[in-house]
Amino acid sequence: MKTRFSFLLLLSILIASCGGNSGSDTTLDKASSPKEVAPPPRRQCSRGRKIFRTYCITCHGIDGKLGLNGAKDLSISILTTEERTLQVTKGKGLMTPFEGILNADQIQQVVEYTESMIAK
Repeated sequence: MKTRFSFLLLLSILIASCGGNSGSDTTLDKASSPKEVAPPPRRQCSRGRKIFRTYCITCHGIDGKLGLNGAKDLSISILTTEERTLQVTKGKGLMTPFEGILNADQIQQVVEYTESMIAK
């Protein structure tokens, strides 16, 4: 019973700590075509993937398309690198601000990894 409660508590915290934007979001528009983005260097991409899998897959899913708790589909995002960095750093809506969790280099690595998910 205690293990089940701990699991449910952890799951609730993870779900509450991630998510997307409430209301309308003009930065993500499925009708808009995403910008061409060169994939980041493989070494940084693998570090960003590890960080993403640690902190982000609960809401965004392993491929960035899960959309749990309002999380946006990262494969169709049209956010610029600067906008992504700001959103990961400060959070938005239900999304956790990671500025106290990740350092600036780690935030940049996860941003670059999410850019590699954009549908070409």
